[in-house]
Amino acid sequence: MSSANAFITARSEGRAALVGYLPVGHPTVEISCQAFRALCGVGGDHPGVDLVEIGMPYSDPVMDGSTVQRATTRALSQGVRTRDIFTAVEAVAETGTPAVVMIYWNLVERYGVDAFARDLAAAGGSGLITPDLTPDEAEPWIAAAEEHDLDRVFLVSPSSSDERLAMTLQACRGWVYATALMGVTGTRHAVSSMAPDLVARIRATSPDTLVGVGLGVANGDQAAEVGSFADGVIVGSALVQTLLDAEEAGRRDDLSGLHRVVADLAAGVRRVSRTS
Repeated sequence: MSSANAFITARSEGRAALVGYLPVGHPTVEISCQAFRALCGVGGDHPGVDLVEIGMPYSDPVMDGSTVQRATTRALSQGVRTRDIFTAVEAVAETGTPAVVMIYWNLVERYGVDAFARDLAAAGGSGLITPDLTPDEAEPWIAAAEEHDLDRVFLVSPSSSDERLAMTLQACRGWVYATALMGVTGTRHAVSSMAPDLVARIRATSPDTLVGVGLGVANGDQAAEVGSFADGVIVGSALVQTLLDAEEAGRRDDLSGLHRVVADLAAGVRRVSRTS
């Protein structure tokens, strides 16, 4: 199932889709799988996210902010492996919620590009977000994604030239990840003023492309703001922080904080109708 379905279904309800990110393996693979299911609303009395973004910890990330790095460093110290991604994808797929994987390209190459695509599709995954892979260097991945019917989600930013923007949008399948801020991930006190301009540029270039906006959303109010102009609202650090807080309090399997944040975000995207 294409991850675009999450955006299309949300649009039919007059709102933006909510995309939630967590890394596999923090604090353990088992608890992270429980957390992914909690993102989907399992065990709570609130709507879940529309699309799950499963992060693969990496020793040399280029995009992760301090919150995500703390969690992924701990996951790596616990021995998380690339194959654990497929366990997490299966846990999400069982809930009926689509899942995409955020992964640095070196890990896919080491696993084997076609083998990774094959195993991701077999686990029920929808595709990959590849933060350090550009379309002009992605021929093996594009071919494997076509072979296994997977989405290709590339990133664009406010600094993307018009030429680069057009090339990236053409290479995407499913949707495009618009980074609303320059720099690494992390919650912000306010939504970047560059986000609406970037979304407008994307729509002027490719009107039918679905746009998910990420980097900085921390609460329901910000989710409502971004959801008023984007097709999808991507949240990561605010969700990861709840698991770090639980772990540091000695209750690492306590997902109540995660449920509270998801409930707030889900209410936020439902508060404001998405503009065309």
